[in-house]
Amino acid sequence: MGRFSKMHGLGNDFVVIDARAAPVAMTEARARAIADRHAGIGCDQLIVIGDAPDADVSMQIFNADGSEVEACGNATRCVPLFIGHDVTIRTRAGLLDARLIDGGASVDMGAPRFDWNAIPLAYAMDTLTMPASWEELPAPAAANVGNPHVIFFVDDLDAVDTARLGPMIEQDPLFPQRVNVNFAQVVGENHIRLIVWERGAGLTRACGTGACATAVAAIRRKLAHGPVPVTLPGGDLVIDWRPGGTIQMTGPATHVFDGEADWARF
Repeated sequence: MGRFSKMHGLGNDFVVIDARAAPVAMTEARARAIADRHAGIGCDQLIVIGDAPDADVSMQIFNADGSEVEACGNATRCVPLFIGHDVTIRTRAGLLDARLIDGGASVDMGAPRFDWNAIPLAYAMDTLTMPASWEELPAPAAANVGNPHVIFFVDDLDAVDTARLGPMIEQDPLFPQRVNVNFAQVVGENHIRLIVWERGAGLTRACGTGACATAVAAIRRKLAHGPVPVTLPGGDLVIDWRPGGTIQMTGPATHVFDGEADWARF
């Protein structure tokens, strides 16, 4: 039997496995089976904590469809809570610093990238105002904050059919590694409301990297300035960024329960 913890950041929920003492061979099929909400444990992402030669721990991230991805902001905030102290975390997106705060964590998410081939896009174009769009959506921005994001700033977020447009844009050939799709509305002064269609997971209660990418895009377009409160369906994050610097993300992290499972059954 292997132990796991169920955790979430603003309702974006995770099964977290500590594989440092008892390694777990994780495959796409096994991750997908564990994430299944009817026949498995159920989660948006599966997180595997391991050893790292240059950090306190490593973190592998698997979406609900079994695909392994580079970054997950909400999961990163859960790691210091899971470990019990501030940590450095080795991810496919780089080395991240996560500090415990009252009720959650603050994470240095690294520097965003804006070159078209760093997103990546299928061909060269401006990533601040992309000469591309879908149906009635305005021209988006794009950024890589450890994983790829496209951001649409709309006048009325409630009028956008996110469940229909999200998968269409995620799978568009313009994005050779697929993409996380952010639908954002600037509400009030320096405040953003956001809904994210996550690559490989669909609509989730919250997306930390999506909040980071959206806040950065808003700052680049001079629609906001840091720190930026970002309201997602699951609650609020605060994103701070200055051009040329790294992104600081602050928000809640919650431990729900611990359990045991026989990984060989998945």
